[in-house]
Amino acid sequence: MKRTLVIDIIAAFFVLLFVYAAFSKLLHYATFAYQLSQSPLLSPIAAVLSWLLPAVELGIVILLLNRRWRFAGLFASFSLVLLFTWYITIIVFFSEYLACPCDSILLTITWNQHLVFDCICVLLSSTAVLLYQPKLPVKPQQELPYRLHPA
Repeated sequence: MKRTLVIDIIAAFFVLLFVYAAFSKLLHYATFAYQLSQSPLLSPIAAVLSWLLPAVELGIVILLLNRRWRFAGLFASFSLVLLFTWYITIIVFFSEYLACPCDSILLTITWNQHLVFDCICVLLSSTAVLLYQPKLPVKPQQELPYRLHPA
């Protein structure tokens, strides 16, 4: 399979995932903000995060949809899902209270399944970042204004 096709498929997956996640958070904002405020790790910044997270997800979508900015979008996707995975790992293994600010689809799975889903997302995004080869403009060779060796 061509490298660009794999990257395009992964980018499309993250576009769908982040659009769904952002609009789900915004449509159910009160519930999302409340769940964030119940998290032992996120409660101090829940008010800011409840608006920032959907905005970041939609910003990543814009990056992914523009081929010129796609690498930044892929790297941002990797970073965000890595943070999600880190958060879920901390909550699952070290927290007594399990508050999930997830959307409706991920509410139907267990915490361990959620962690597996997040790990798959990390693998997909890291694969796309590693496969990506930006097309850099080729500059013509320039002559030096001086000679390195005397003639």
